[in-house]
Amino acid sequence: MKNLLLLILLLPSLLFAQGPGPCTPTLININLDQYPEETTWDIQDTLGNVIVSGGPYNNVPNYEPQFIVNCLPPGELSFTIYDLYGDGLEGSIWGGQDGSYYVMQCGDTLVYGDSAAFGYDTTHVFISAPCPPPPPVPGCMDDDYLEYNPLANVSDSSCSTLIVYGCTDSTMYNYNPLANSMDNIDQCTYDLILHDLIGNGWIGTVLEIYQEDDTTSFAMTNGGFNQAFTIDLYAPTDVSAKLFVTQQAQFTAIECGFSLISPDEDTIISVQPPFIQPFFLYEGSTYCGNTCEEYVYGCLDTLAFNYVDSANTADDCYYYPGCISPAYLEYHVDTANAYYTDINIQDSCETLAMFGCTDSLAFNYDTSANVDNGGCLPVVVGCMQPVAFNYNPLANTPDTCIPVIFGCTNITALNYDSLANTDDGSCIAIVFGCTDPMAFNFMPQANVDDGSCVPVVYGCTDPTMFNYNQLANVDNGSCIPFVYGCMDSTQFNYNPLANATNNSIPCVPFIYGCTDPSALNYDQQANTEDFSCIAFIYGCMDSLALNYDSLANTDNGSCVSIVVGCMDSEAYNYNANANFDDPLSCLYSAGCITGDSIPYWLNDPCYAWVIDIDEYCCENEWDTVCQATYNYCEGTWVGPMPIRGIQKTLVSITDILGRETNIIKNKILFFNYSDGTVKRKIIK
Repeated sequence: MKNLLLLILLLPSLLFAQGPGPCTPTLININLDQYPEETTWDIQDTLGNVIVSGGPYNNVPNYEPQFIVNCLPPGELSFTIYDLYGDGLEGSIWGGQDGSYYVMQCGDTLVYGDSAAFGYDTTHVFISAPCPPPPPVPGCMDDDYLEYNPLANVSDSSCSTLIVYGCTDSTMYNYNPLANSMDNIDQCTYDLILHDLIGNGWIGTVLEIYQEDDTTSFAMTNGGFNQAFTIDLYAPTDVSAKLFVTQQAQFTAIECGFSLISPDEDTIISVQPPFIQPFFLYEGSTYCGNTCEEYVYGCLDTLAFNYVDSANTADDCYYYPGCISPAYLEYHVDTANAYYTDINIQDSCETLAMFGCTDSLAFNYDTSANVDNGGCLPVVVGCMQPVAFNYNPLANTPDTCIPVIFGCTNITALNYDSLANTDDGSCIAIVFGCTDPMAFNFMPQANVDDGSCVPVVYGCTDPTMFNYNQLANVDNGSCIPFVYGCMDSTQFNYNPLANATNNSIPCVPFIYGCTDPSALNYDQQANTEDFSCIAFIYGCMDSLALNYDSLANTDNGSCVSIVVGCMDSEAYNYNANANFDDPLSCLYSAGCITGDSIPYWLNDPCYAWVIDIDEYCCENEWDTVCQATYNYCEGTWVGPMPIRGIQKTLVSITDILGRETNIIKNKILFFNYSDGTVKRKIIK
């Protein structure tokens, strides 16, 4: 895309030599497939004059985009692209990639060649016209202001804020409150790593790096898997890369790849083999950081003992060491960690250190210690007898001990012991309930009667039963279920077993009719058979259908439409869907090398006679002798019969791998003749 934009920008200067007369700068883009030698194109005016043309591209790599700059006269023009083989730019049908083509003027695409399957050629008519002047875009056109608009072409009064560069991060040492734009580092060194999948280096392949107006080329020369380069890049801005391959190196391009890595190890572009695409523009953005500086604390005085030359923010300075021996008391009581901020203090080691517990309230207080060793133990008063109830394993000073008394200590238990201080697991929980074994609700687990006993009452306890007894609490097996139904003996649904009626089962009167659901005249309202049923007779009731049944009274959707056609499976136009034979419509192929129906069907008696008496016309080609013989048969030949010269006969048929084969339809075959010629054909 970068190259395309550069070409468009350079169009006026490139077209300066086109000569006098009005014309419009034009860019023609041909994106080739893997058969570039088959592609040509031209642009013609309405009189058929060729204004510009291109191709065939015999010495370029597969898929290489072609950009052609020209200046076209105004008016109606036609762009035509041709393919020698007849498969267009449809490289995908041969396992490759499709091509495309475009014609562009004034930033607009006039010809869209997105369909690659155009066969031998395709023509696009377009109108070439002068470029209209660009519309006015008001804005600030001075890039020294924050309001600068790179798209503006008419200056207005919007330029108001001058750009002030500096560190805009308030947490940094050199933060500039007046700055409104971060002062970024405008250039730094990037690492470029070229990759090779096989490890034999690049031959005939080059990677180009683009930035602004600079182009730098790189290639692997060490014959290894990777090769590193350093490259200075501007920042922050865009950077792009494109892999160029020669025709000889086009099949090894998939072995190539590259990675572009910033100074802080960020990868901005990386394409690993075998995924790189030649001539494709890969894009990324550079960044080299900014000029902000972090706070670095330290002593800024060069005369101090702890001066830090990298510091930019002041911290404490120390000048002369005090007592620096841990064996002396002065080392441990010096709050400046044995360094003094006063420049006049000298070495002060005088009193030997005595380590121990210096806390007079501690259990292990040492009266001779002058430096606390951090090992003071507090006084812990408590019972120090391990067998006592209140034994304290942490105690170091003895106190009163209490003996252990075992028992149930749970006040809510049945056997709670108020004198016990140690639970022995003997507590029995209180369980309230009926303790009478003869009662209905006797509770074997209860150990305290709560007066809730209920006497036993026998009867039917099921509330869904006919004889349910709501006072009973013990079922005696006497329940009788409800039997709902019609209790009227004159009704259709009379139930002699019913003992209850409800609205859900009302009495139904007798209704006579056909009660067979499989009958034609089934009456779903009837509940009593009157023997009037009529059986269904299924079939096709459409008199125009192939399988019309005059006896049917119910259409079953089986009607079959009449389809007239050739029903001979040996015929070329055999119709598998036909059910009514039309033998006169059948067409038969002679199976000749010229192809089905070329020049005639076998149905033609003169054609059948010619290929019978002259096998050359079927096995080799249909030449003028064959046509004259045919005309003789049908009575239209008036001149002397021509004589065939040196007979050109078919020697063999081979596939794309050179192996001999018979004729196979829809496959690429090569026909080799006795005169040395070879024809590539696809027999349909």
